[in-house]
Amino acid sequence: MAVSIICFIIIFCVIVVSHEFGHFIIAKKNGIHVVEFFIGMGPTLFSFEKGDTKYSLKLFPIGGACVFEGEDGLETEKGELSEGAFPNAPVWVRFATVFAGPLFNFLTAYVMAMILVWACGVVTPVIQTVANESGAMEAGLMPGDVICEMNGSNIHLQDQVSFYSFINKGEPITITYERDGVKGETVVYPKFNEEENRYYMGITSGEFVDCNVPQVFKYAFHTMEYMVQYTVKSLSMLVQGQVSKDDISGPVGIVKVVDETYDVAKEYGASSVALSMLNIALLLSVNLGIINLLPLPALDGGRLVFLLIEAIRRKPVPPEKEGMVHLAGMMALMVLMVLVLFNDITKFF
Repeated sequence: MAVSIICFIIIFCVIVVSHEFGHFIIAKKNGIHVVEFFIGMGPTLFSFEKGDTKYSLKLFPIGGACVFEGEDGLETEKGELSEGAFPNAPVWVRFATVFAGPLFNFLTAYVMAMILVWACGVVTPVIQTVANESGAMEAGLMPGDVICEMNGSNIHLQDQVSFYSFINKGEPITITYERDGVKGETVVYPKFNEEENRYYMGITSGEFVDCNVPQVFKYAFHTMEYMVQYTVKSLSMLVQGQVSKDDISGPVGIVKVVDETYDVAKEYGASSVALSMLNIALLLSVNLGIINLLPLPALDGGRLVFLLIEAIRRKPVPPEKEGMVHLAGMMALMVLMVLVLFNDITKFF
């Protein structure tokens, strides 16, 4: 477990530092005063100052922040701030600074995906077998067909086929496929498997591709695209009540996943462990990017909404009002984090 905790801390640091560095570098490039750049939460373990910015590492590895002068609107009025304060920057500079955090998460995820694709290759959605009396056989699908689309969504990887099949609740699936260079379209009606308690199309698919350099760039993008689809769909299912609380994990739950992955991967050597941890980091980096873009108070998405309102109105929302909204959002977020942590503890211990 100790090794797994270290792996989690490394993963956490990479994705949080990349996010906060996005805010930091755009702010610095545009003359915005960064008061403090810190990783973690709680008491400060150590810190140092360079220029006009304080850099800190805090005790608990559950967050981080890039603090700009005057960004919360609660401490000082705009007229009392220095020239480099956040509210004094043009609105689109502030928008770019806030948006850069999630953007850097996606850029980091893409780099991780390139490493994984280069090292491991990919599995493409080529049908290998079609089960007798299955929905796929009745729809006319055959071994060798390449699945191109499912219900209008482009398909490039076998993981996408597996995911769409797994979440299917018996609804018909419109499939576009390629056979001998010619595209066709059919509708598959999945059939219920009582033993597995889920619906199946009735195919096995997947053809390994050892990628060359151009394919690494191409399939790294599709790998990240799949992670985005997976995350967005999971959030949608959560909002619709299709996901139970046992399917939600916080820091403790992630450590548990890291530990289980490490136990499996270590049998195959250090490189397998590193690539497995990289795959977890890729998913978490995409998760952090997407969640931060949600238009909720205290998140980057919430701040972007206020900046868009300011751009449209050509005057800012009163900073004290915006600050209160974000403060309330932060308090709600902290309560949610405590609940998720409690859920992790009761679920695993």
